[in-house]
Amino acid sequence: MTDLSSASARRESNWIGFRTIVTREFSRIIRIWGQTLLPSAVTATLYFVIFGNLIGSRIGQMGGYHYMQYIAPGLIMMSVITNSYGNVVSSFFGARFGKYIEELLVSPLPNWLIVIGYMAGGLVRGLSVGAIVTLVAMMFTDLTLHSPVIIVAAVLLTSMVFGLGGFINAVFAKNFDHISWFPTFILTPLTYFGGVFYSIDLLPNWARVISHANPILYMVSAFRYGFLGVSDVDIRLAFGLMMAFMAVLFAIAVGLMHKGIGIRE
Repeated sequence: MTDLSSASARRESNWIGFRTIVTREFSRIIRIWGQTLLPSAVTATLYFVIFGNLIGSRIGQMGGYHYMQYIAPGLIMMSVITNSYGNVVSSFFGARFGKYIEELLVSPLPNWLIVIGYMAGGLVRGLSVGAIVTLVAMMFTDLTLHSPVIIVAAVLLTSMVFGLGGFINAVFAKNFDHISWFPTFILTPLTYFGGVFYSIDLLPNWARVISHANPILYMVSAFRYGFLGVSDVDIRLAFGLMMAFMAVLFAIAVGLMHKGIGIRE
């Protein structure tokens, strides 16, 4: 009976801790909405005006769809990726910099739950911004729904993958410059070359081979398939890679927490 009571109390404690992390992340997102939500809406509007209207009218169709309709899923996914990553890396590094990460470390919360809590915060922001950009896209083009299940699964897995990536970046970062280095020099180029604005079928063979080494291509393609039913890659492979990335990054993040790298130093 005592063991059952102890297990129940532990579950309740874990739930309260997890809820507290997510609530704090949500409050932070809403409190500074001018930095977390508004910029993506403005950027997406500019993309649709410049690439969709001005350039898209000259390009014509791509993948059997109007160019603006073709790039809409890619722009939505791009916003989800950058915001899921950015929220976790800035929030967790801020906790380290402000020293209030120590409150979590001395709490009874297991490390895996702390990681999930911050990942959930990235998920909240990623999905919120994704919804906003979707509304912006609907102002410029018609969004069809080929498979809502694939849309939801792709956006959830992608957001979790990059939330975990942001967590790992925040663990190793020594200053605020370090949390901007990876997004600037690696994440942004991978995103732009990840099939957001074009189909890789337009590329020469050597470039197409290189593109298949870009994980973002699989995420964008799977998400686009959910809307339009067209994809540059095999959907089963795309989801397999996303789940594998999530599992590996989660294991790395929890392992770093166990070792105290960048936290207990």
